[in-house]
Amino acid sequence: MSFEEGNTMTETKTIIKDGVYDEERALYALRSAEVEHCVFAGPADGESALKECRDITVRNCSFSLRYPLWHAERFEMVSSTMDELTRAPVWYAREGKLLDSQIRGIKCLRECEDILVRGCTVVSPEFGWKCRGLKIEQSDITSEYFLFESTGIAIDRLTMKGKYSFQYVENMEIDHSVLDTKDAFWHSKNVTVRNSVVKGEYLGWYSEGLTLENCRIIGTQPLCYCKGLRLIGCTMEGADFAFEYSDVEAEIDGFVESVKNPHAGYILADEYGEIILEHSVMSTDCRIIRRDRKE
Repeated sequence: MSFEEGNTMTETKTIIKDGVYDEERALYALRSAEVEHCVFAGPADGESALKECRDITVRNCSFSLRYPLWHAERFEMVSSTMDELTRAPVWYAREGKLLDSQIRGIKCLRECEDILVRGCTVVSPEFGWKCRGLKIEQSDITSEYFLFESTGIAIDRLTMKGKYSFQYVENMEIDHSVLDTKDAFWHSKNVTVRNSVVKGEYLGWYSEGLTLENCRIIGTQPLCYCKGLRLIGCTMEGADFAFEYSDVEAEIDGFVESVKNPHAGYILADEYGEIILEHSVMSTDCRIIRRDRKE
């Protein structure tokens, strides 16, 4: 179906329904429109179906073509699907919302600004690179390199699985989430995680200004080479060789498996399996304190 055949006009918006589009730039530079129950797929295998669109809503549509929403502004995608063939689906976009949708295209969200992701299920390696002003709420995301070099991020009720997540992120807050990821928060700056489960190996190395509050921290060799690290009311499981060469203020509930050569500050916990202070390459003036429970 062509653009002309599939649209009608309201007072202010074009309505496009039940179309099938597979040609190159099928709805290029579309303005003030609602696109409903359309399929973007077919033998022509065209790219950039909605490139440079403005003020549009895409609802109950399915995508199976590359680069559909590049340079989009003031857009919403609602209750729609992007399959594995929808490579790099949203790049250089601004003021957008991805709502209640299924996204499986690799490299979704690159250099985007002011995007809301809510109620979505996402499987997308390299999701959210070099973005600004992201909000992610009530979503389930699987991504190997999640939010690389992004800034100004607010996350609430996210369940995520990754490998090298949150590397080089700055100015981020995470609440009520479950993060299952290796090497998370490396080189991050000004990150706060509250009321969450953080599971993975080598958590938070080389971070600056990382705060973990009321979190359950699981995994080996966490929180080394950190600056300005704070733990408030957290628990730690399987946390061996923790805090090596870190500047830390930590108040931990329960047991810590082992602490190794922390640089400065203090660590307070109920009990330690082992405290290792040997073969350090720098001064280790950190106070390691056992909590007095007699009171």
